[in-house]
Amino acid sequence: MKKIIFVVLFICSSLLINAQTSQKLERANTYFKRAYYNEAISIYENIYKSKRSFETTKNLADCHYYVNNMERASQVYKYLLKNFNNKIDDEYYFKYVTTLKASGKYNSAYEVMKNFFIKNKNEGGLKKLETDSKYLENIKAIGDRFKIENLQLNTKHSEFGAIKQGNKLIFTASKKESNFLDKLYKWDGQHYLDLYQININKIHLGDSVAYNFSKEINTKLHEANIIFTKDGKTAYFTRNNFVKGKRKKDSKKITHLQIYKAELVDGKWKNITSLPFNSNEYSTEHPALSSDEKTLYFASDMPGTLGSFDIFSVSINSDGSYSDPTNLGKTINTVKKEQFPFISKKNELYFSSNGHPGFGSLDVFVSSITSNGFSKPDNVGLPVNSGHDDFSFNIDTDTKEGYFASNRPGGKGNDDIYKIVEQKPLVIENCKQFISGVITDVDTQKPLSNTLVTLNNDKEEELKKINTDTLGKFHFNAECETTYVIKASKEGYTKNHKVVILQKERNKKNDASLALKSLEQLKKEEAIALELQKAKEQEQKVKDAEKLELNKKKDIENIIAKEKDIIKDKDRIIVKTEQINFDYKLWYLRRDTKKAIDRVITLMKKYPSMIIEVGTHSDIRGNDRYNLELSQKRATSVRMYFMENGTEPDRISAIGYGETKPLIKCKTEDSCTEEQHESNRRCEFIVKGF
Repeated sequence: MKKIIFVVLFICSSLLINAQTSQKLERANTYFKRAYYNEAISIYENIYKSKRSFETTKNLADCHYYVNNMERASQVYKYLLKNFNNKIDDEYYFKYVTTLKASGKYNSAYEVMKNFFIKNKNEGGLKKLETDSKYLENIKAIGDRFKIENLQLNTKHSEFGAIKQGNKLIFTASKKESNFLDKLYKWDGQHYLDLYQININKIHLGDSVAYNFSKEINTKLHEANIIFTKDGKTAYFTRNNFVKGKRKKDSKKITHLQIYKAELVDGKWKNITSLPFNSNEYSTEHPALSSDEKTLYFASDMPGTLGSFDIFSVSINSDGSYSDPTNLGKTINTVKKEQFPFISKKNELYFSSNGHPGFGSLDVFVSSITSNGFSKPDNVGLPVNSGHDDFSFNIDTDTKEGYFASNRPGGKGNDDIYKIVEQKPLVIENCKQFISGVITDVDTQKPLSNTLVTLNNDKEEELKKINTDTLGKFHFNAECETTYVIKASKEGYTKNHKVVILQKERNKKNDASLALKSLEQLKKEEAIALELQKAKEQEQKVKDAEKLELNKKKDIENIIAKEKDIIKDKDRIIVKTEQINFDYKLWYLRRDTKKAIDRVITLMKKYPSMIIEVGTHSDIRGNDRYNLELSQKRATSVRMYFMENGTEPDRISAIGYGETKPLIKCKTEDSCTEEQHESNRRCEFIVKGF
């Protein structure tokens, strides 16, 4: 029974909690629809802790986004994209990226958008992302264009829309004189905005010396962004749709902003009227006058906008009437938000946008107004623009001084007014470097004038060309992160080139000096080099021959040491064999001599490079000619035997010496015995080489 009671109580408790959560969510959603973001945040945060539905997560992230709590908004958007990716619109990628930029996470913001375009196969978006990224790099490269100063009049609440009027500064701020009965603006939880003024010479004294601009203009709702005609007698300003002490609302119960006109009569602002192009259904805000005061510019989300808020203009007729609003078009307006127009004395349109290439949230941009329309807007640069909202910009182009507002970190709280002094012109250039150098004669080191130098890309395509000056100098401007090939040529000289790889560093000077050689000098050097080469080759041949001869000698000595039948005989090397003799007056080999010759043949086979000379001799009997011919026949007979046994002809030679080289000298035929004569009729094998 107790268990059943517990279950029933648990179910009832759960139903009650769910009912309470549902009621809270409904109330938060109502606040959200009415743009009471500050009221909705605490409820959504409480629900988000336990139940992270798509609706709760999306609305909570948007609430923080709209009240400029970018760090928290970034955390919730990250969860939203990760867990509800299939339900969200592309707009949420933009919002997430904006919060990342506001946190200084530019690389992460770039990667999120890059992956988004890749995932959606959006080549156009990817290309634009790359172009915008390069453009912002060029803006950052200018450096700080302005000196900025956070004014002493700022507080922890919101101050913006400062404009100089005589010796006073008129600006917008949260209501300063308030009591506990005053309502808070439920968008951001602050007091409603009013217009204030302060003597410019007393700004350093702070907020305490600022006072109400006009009790006739300021009401219990918003007043902001006032401007004046040159004579100071007419003012245009932004106010909530407020008629006879009551606010007007649209069908969604939202009170929009409208532009009002006031006239200065006897020191007081009177005849305060809503301009005819205002509406209960949309906002018109942030008036700005052209230099000739014939055109009124403003921002609006009226039908016909390209996105959120666009900038429009109306002509002011001589009778005080206004033309129909004209959208400034796609050059100025985007699918995102454009607000806070201002026209300078130089006929330039300054405005804030989060749709043009910027550093995050609203950035300030400038466009020249010409007879042909508007030039492409440019980001005004640092440090005016940041990762946060930068807006309500104005500048006196004569003094270079002006004001803008920003909710960036480091201020006194929320929106702060900053004074600016322009110090650098807005010159936007792609990252560039310089390639220069001197072309010289490689031998004389003297500069070569009138030398053709070409700048080529890494595909060998010619981009630029120039002739060197009288000092041999040349100079090219080049793009960063590019590879170039520098080529130099001159009649009567060799050509030369150098590859130059440029990195990201701006304005770096790269030396590409080259040296060329005179063709005439080259021919002389080539001739000298050829002679030197020949001499060197000849010297090498001699060394090689000497080395070969030395190696041969070593080889022969090794063979002599190894083979007992090969011996040195004075200046000769001979193959020692048993005595080979010939019969008297005959040249045929005797059978008993062939065995000795076979030993020589065996050695020649063992040493294939051995060259042998067969030398045969005769005794002194017979005349010299007979003996010479007989010994030659005997040598030839031995050579034939060698060849019959496989010896190559060029390895064996035969010479008959006759009686010219006897072993035993016989003065007469009878002075020697028969044995001595037979010894002289011998055959010898001389090693002629290897």
